[in-house]
Amino acid sequence: MNSNSQRRFGQWFPFKATLAGLTMIWGLGGAAPGEAAETLMLRVGPLSQSVHLNDLEHFSDTGEVPAALKLYRPLLTPQLAEALQSRISLDPAISTLVLEEVLRSSSGKQIVQTLENISPSLAPAELQAALNEAALDPDGLSILSVLRAMPEKTVEVNFSALATLASQFNLTRFENASLGRVLEHELPGADAVDAQLALPVDPSNPGPVAVELWELNLRDRNRQRNIPVDLYWSRDTQGPLVVLSHGFGADRRFFAYLAHHLASYGLTVASVEHPGSNVAALISSPLSSSSQETNRILPATEFLDRPEDISFVLDRLASLNESSFSLRGRLNTENVAFIGHSLGGYTGLALAGATLDTRDLQQFCENILPSGLSPADWLQCAALDLPVQTADLSDPRITQLIVMNPLTGQLFGESGFSQIQIPTLVLASSHDGVTPIASQQLLPFEQLAGPKHLVTVIGGTHLSVGDPQNLNPELSSFPFMPELPGEATARLREFLQGVSLSFILQQTDDADQYAAFLTPAYAQAYSTPDLPLRISQELPTSVQRWLKLALRPHQSQGALAYMPSLVHLEAIDIQHRFRALQQQMVAYLRTSPPSLTVVYLPSSLFRSPLHAFIPK
Repeated sequence: MNSNSQRRFGQWFPFKATLAGLTMIWGLGGAAPGEAAETLMLRVGPLSQSVHLNDLEHFSDTGEVPAALKLYRPLLTPQLAEALQSRISLDPAISTLVLEEVLRSSSGKQIVQTLENISPSLAPAELQAALNEAALDPDGLSILSVLRAMPEKTVEVNFSALATLASQFNLTRFENASLGRVLEHELPGADAVDAQLALPVDPSNPGPVAVELWELNLRDRNRQRNIPVDLYWSRDTQGPLVVLSHGFGADRRFFAYLAHHLASYGLTVASVEHPGSNVAALISSPLSSSSQETNRILPATEFLDRPEDISFVLDRLASLNESSFSLRGRLNTENVAFIGHSLGGYTGLALAGATLDTRDLQQFCENILPSGLSPADWLQCAALDLPVQTADLSDPRITQLIVMNPLTGQLFGESGFSQIQIPTLVLASSHDGVTPIASQQLLPFEQLAGPKHLVTVIGGTHLSVGDPQNLNPELSSFPFMPELPGEATARLREFLQGVSLSFILQQTDDADQYAAFLTPAYAQAYSTPDLPLRISQELPTSVQRWLKLALRPHQSQGALAYMPSLVHLEAIDIQHRFRALQQQMVAYLRTSPPSLTVVYLPSSLFRSPLHAFIPK
């Protein structure tokens, strides 16, 4: 899938996921349709009109409204054209698993209900046959290909329901775009970076020591679990131990570039692979819908097993620190800096002291509507199958925390993040389609009780921080993970190397030397026009106020509830543009004062002579 189609998919994931997911549920058998649909009966309230499917395809391809569709012009928006044009092109071994999981959740049931509203006359058998045929389309599965494959010549479509669904999803997208602009202006930047660049060291450059890589396979007999670990170390080890945890569907090589960089400065790095939620587990998940597990893609037990994986690895490394000839004294397991991405971010937050608490999760998962659905929502809803509602998974050996694009949601209750006292750095990406920035990253950051830093990547996506040389093709092809090309994120990765090292070294004797790299000026030095970077220790007041408005349970209220949030963000953005215009005018007046012409008016016009000054 090319980058453009990936972006379109990420913007329209829930609706398209529904179609592909239904392929799995209804499309594992059945006869092919005998004839293809040619005509649509479009209904809007009491009005109905028969149109050719070719007319709708013409609108999708060109954005032009054919004469036959003029009645529906108010509903034929560019967003709807984009949605109709979007196609799914995925490895079936991955897409069917993920998309089926969406529909098996409570959110998925509401998506199915939405589809029934759009096509109320479709019987399951008809939908089955159409999806079977559309899934074989070499150009990919799309809404139009499904309609074209319907076994009846005329298909009824509730056009207003379809257009409403499109507008809801695009409101979410507009909201994220507005938030990105606000964060770029509101978070502190730096106009000059020369002072930073003149410092004697740059922590983004490779370190001075040679790095060795050992591959370990640790067996936890109590849990019958094999845990692969890549150990990066050097003969000149110092400082805390660093532990890396990948996200859902990835592996221990996701942060390979960062692990090697940190080790080149003498830090020992253990990159852990979680066997229940890595890419291998995803591919090997059972395809049969008869599986007894409610969540076959992400087992609920992973929310307990992942933190326990880390604690187990630390126990084993502590033993190696005592018994291994080569590693003795090089594994500081009592002073651990944890770095996690996505589901690995959840893992780190749980280890750092946030108590897993799913008591409010049931209501959330039952009420969320398709317009508010994100992959993070249905992934976290898997935790409802846990045998316990609360669990303390903390490990006091974790003394620092870096979480990038963390999955958090409702997993820690209302006060879980306030239990974290250790220094924490949160990385948030404004265009993250998997773990949305507001609910999954900004809100947790706001609630943290200990010392904290926020790195914001304006325009960044969910996988932007990963190693492009080690991204699994299956992971990068997920529909909701549209990604930027590796060259576009190169400066971001360099920045993360420097910031991560500087943050970790804050608990060493070199803290003062590296504190300068946790500043807005250093972030500005690595910003690009496409990916502006910001680093701060608190959210702007305007964004704090917006969070209180935006994170009310609007998902259960439909599209209208997005409007106050969107208007609030746009108002903040307009204020910034107005201030920028004022500053430009003042700067212009300072450098180019207006010329004045003196006009002498006849004194007879006034009681006294008057000099009028008229700017040219």
